[in-house]
Amino acid sequence: MVKIVEFNQPMDNRFDYDVVDDVSVFMRNDPVFYRKQFFPTIAKIADSYRAGKKLDKTNCLGEMIESALDAYCKKYNIAKLPDEIFNDNDRLSLIDKIFAEEIEQIKKGEYK
Repeated sequence: MVKIVEFNQPMDNRFDYDVVDDVSVFMRNDPVFYRKQFFPTIAKIADSYRAGKKLDKTNCLGEMIESALDAYCKKYNIAKLPDEIFNDNDRLSLIDKIFAEEIEQIKKGEYK
């Protein structure tokens, strides 16, 4: 028997860590993901920033974030599909976090 209360629990209570922060660390520290996805995406954002183009963080990072969630779930075998773990708010939080952190680095001259 399952209690109704169990269905109302927030998703991230299933883990004893912040999965959004954990994915953020994964993206920067997994050598394959960083080399093939993270660095090229952020370098492209840096080029656009330096060219004075308007940046839409969701358009700039959305595809990479989806790839990261998929790679993270597969690497750590925590879910077959990212949607089992991550909701839209998690995705937006991750986009906001990565964009805010990396735009600061870009402003300091990184990713040239």
